Amino acid sequence: MLLEGLSAVLQPMTIILIAFGTAIGIIFGSIPGLTATMAIVMFLPVTYSMEASQGISMLMSLYIGGISGGLISAILLNIPGTPSSVATCFDGKPMADKGQAGKALGTGVVFSFFGTIIGIALLVALTPLLCDFALKFQAYEYCALAMFSLSMVIALTGKDMTKGLISAVLGALLATAGLAPIDSKPRFTFGLYQMNNGFALLVLLIGLFAISEVMGYAESVRRQQNFTVNNDAKIKGAGFTLAEGIKQIPNCIVSAIIGVAIGILPGIGGGVSCMISYTVSKNTSKHPELYGTGIMDGVVASEAANNGTIGGAMIPLLALGIPGDAVTAMLLGGLQVHNVAPGPLIYEKNGAVVYAIFCAMVVSAIFMMIFMLVGMRFFVSVLKVPKNFLLPIVIVLCGIGAIGNANMLFDTYTMVAFGLMSYLMIKSKIPTVPMILGFILGPTFETNLRRVSQLASSDPFYHHPIFMVLMAAMVLVVIFSSRSNLKEAKRAEAAEAAAEGQQ
Repeated sequence: MLLEGLSAVLQPMTIILIAFGTAIGIIFGSIPGLTATMAIVMFLPVTYSMEASQGISMLMSLYIGGISGGLISAILLNIPGTPSSVATCFDGKPMADKGQAGKALGTGVVFSFFGTIIGIALLVALTPLLCDFALKFQAYEYCALAMFSLSMVIALTGKDMTKGLISAVLGALLATAGLAPIDSKPRFTFGLYQMNNGFALLVLLIGLFAISEVMGYAESVRRQQNFTVNNDAKIKGAGFTLAEGIKQIPNCIVSAIIGVAIGILPGIGGGVSCMISYTVSKNTSKHPELYGTGIMDGVVASEAANNGTIGGAMIPLLALGIPGDAVTAMLLGGLQVHNVAPGPLIYEKNGAVVYAIFCAMVVSAIFMMIFMLVGMRFFVSVLKVPKNFLLPIVIVLCGIGAIGNANMLFDTYTMVAFGLMSYLMIKSKIPTVPMILGFILGPTFETNLRRVSQLASSDPFYHHPIFMVLMAAMVLVVIFSSRSNLKEAKRAEAAEAAAEGQQ
């Protein structure tokens, strides 16, 4: 299977598609507001007619390029191109301000590559183990896993756990529209045949991310926005010496492992992993006071972690069929389009495609490093493209993608409706990630809950230790996250009271 997957990826057309996808992903990642998710949303319909190995390889290259490209605007503009590059701004922009833009960019690119490779290595090693473990999963275990995943998402939505719960429940409710999973009775179809299959995941994601982004830009279109782009960014070699690079290897390895570990957890993503790894790197450094003033260590910690998260997020997607964030949710849709069913049996049913994914990720990481080191000036110029030219094209392509999902104009209406809903949620400070996970995990939870209710009399829950462990873990997550949220709320109230006292 390994040789079959490798031969599928090393075909000339597949190599070209990977190179193209990586370049497009870098461009999307480097432009603030255009993320890897949006790149995959736009190009997923393009892969419909491709072979499975070609289409999925292109989607993976968009993912890797999109996550890596965010460092360009983070360093040159102090604006993270993607949420995964937030911590890159802390030391990347100060380095650029000191005339070390080339060094900062080279550091980010090279250690993004190493972070990606470490993530892929752990993905290859851990996915089969998790698949073997997941074979023990039955209705009880899948029901508990869905509940645990939702509790993790809610716990990590920020200060307001209530809003995270609202978002997750709303996503689960949207997933109930259409035919019921076991008895196929219509629910919430309102007599419309277009609703028999429910809302499409692709349409929901396009609305939540692309349409709401355009609406957000339209709101601020009259405001003056001037950015100073550093056009003098030059890189000689990788921008740093070999001795400096070797010194950063331990930092890179630790940060990448943190990224993988965070990526495995549902609903967290690269934004959290880069912050955690940056904090760990700073706290374990011999010179923590230099962080934030422009040192390589901060850039390495952030970029190695957010690229390591790629491999981590793919582990539960392939082994359990559960996406960890919005990007892997889109990849799940891409896998399903190409008749690849993620889960414990993926190696038996689609082993060649799995190894093709691993090989494509390595090839894409190599292209990413080459393109970003060689073509840095071009990507900086792309940052200057006004959004009023760019976003209308995005809207048209998203509309085409929504129609192409099921050849129904109805999907474009729901796409716009979801976009408006997402915009209102953002205004109300209600996170959208729990909604996506609720939409994806809701059917899994409902189907297995109904099965559990039928099995309860003959097969009680205490015969399933994995179920009991997951339920206990869910209770602990809810308890500790509630305590953390209460403490954070009290600190915020105390800070506000102190500020009012000073006034």
